[in-house]
Amino acid sequence: MAPVASSTEPISIMFADDGIVPNNPMPFLVYKRATDLDRADPAATIERLFARNGWGDMWRNGVYDYLHYHATVHEALGVASGTARVRFGGDQGRELELSPGDIAILPAGTGHQCLSASEDFCIVGAYPPGPKMQITRPTKENHARALQMIPDVPLPKTDPVLGAGGPLTRLWRSAR
Repeated sequence: MAPVASSTEPISIMFADDGIVPNNPMPFLVYKRATDLDRADPAATIERLFARNGWGDMWRNGVYDYLHYHATVHEALGVASGTARVRFGGDQGRELELSPGDIAILPAGTGHQCLSASEDFCIVGAYPPGPKMQITRPTKENHARALQMIPDVPLPKTDPVLGAGGPLTRLWRSAR
């Protein structure tokens, strides 16, 4: 099992609703170099970490190159290989460089879009138990519907990196 930075506090970023991307009053979180990756199968390292902490419905791929969000579920993205520049929070959000071992946790409604990526870029996506992920494109109509759905998305019981005692549960409960 790969070591996890057990005392690491994630980077916490707040994104405002911009009128078409709702974002969320709960902070977007990023753990930089959250875990050491197995060289033979780095994605499996992240999958085991997420599964151990109760996050599932996993997939391996990249981040779409168009702006989108998920209004029905929170999402964790763990970088298994390569690097990417991803904008979070919509067009007025923040660009971050993601590298192997980094894990981003998006509360429901957080806009995201891949701006560039290395050819070997691969992430593992995962979700807490609950509703299925739906891809939502930013429009005024979708924004209005998302504002109704997002408050009903249940808070996860665990942080996908550090489990039940991790910072996510504390930070998100205090923001909600």
